Amino acid sequence: MSYDGWFDTSNSRGGVMKNNIDIKNSVMIVCWLSLLPAALAQGVDETPQPVGTSQVSAEKQKLYDLFEKKMTNVKFTGNFTVLGKQQDNLPKESYTIVSVKKLAEGELWLFTARVQFGGRDVTLPMPLQVQWAGTTPVITLTNLLIPGLGTFSSRVVIYKNKYAGTWTHGDVGGHLFGTIGPNSDAKPPGDSTDSPSK
Repeated sequence: MSYDGWFDTSNSRGGVMKNNIDIKNSVMIVCWLSLLPAALAQGVDETPQPVGTSQVSAEKQKLYDLFEKKMTNVKFTGNFTVLGKQQDNLPKESYTIVSVKKLAEGELWLFTARVQFGGRDVTLPMPLQVQWAGTTPVITLTNLLIPGLGTFSSRVVIYKNKYAGTWTHGDVGGHLFGTIGPNSDAKPPGDSTDSPSK
């Protein structure tokens, strides 16, 4: 089994909200915030229990280990479209995945994501399904009903330091795509700007 397609060695998102937040922010916000109720419903306030190697094949465990490694402390940076809307300059956005951990149940993963919007900066735990097309991960969200916001779905394929997919919020939807790179905003462990040696 070859893993060389995912990442070079060097979301799910939602849609349009009907308030004062513009569409650029709403896709990212809805993606991450819409998953918080699912996290709470799944009881994610407990420490996630990783899958033991005895529960999956050695090849599947290699996929899990690589996905966890490659999706830790990374930034998704890209664009999205809204079907039926003329967009000469596609809106840009980025968000950070702090970590991912395989949960014991099925193909459920706990994504810890940092979301910055409207002057807020929050880190949210969200359980998401990751389906596998061979050795390629596909982050999935299907018809998640968020009270007061609507229903959301998305599919995001990750391959060679890039992501691409679709998003839907009710009757509105579009595409999303971009690159995945190291989170350069994070300080290395032990790094301190107060250090006298700096």
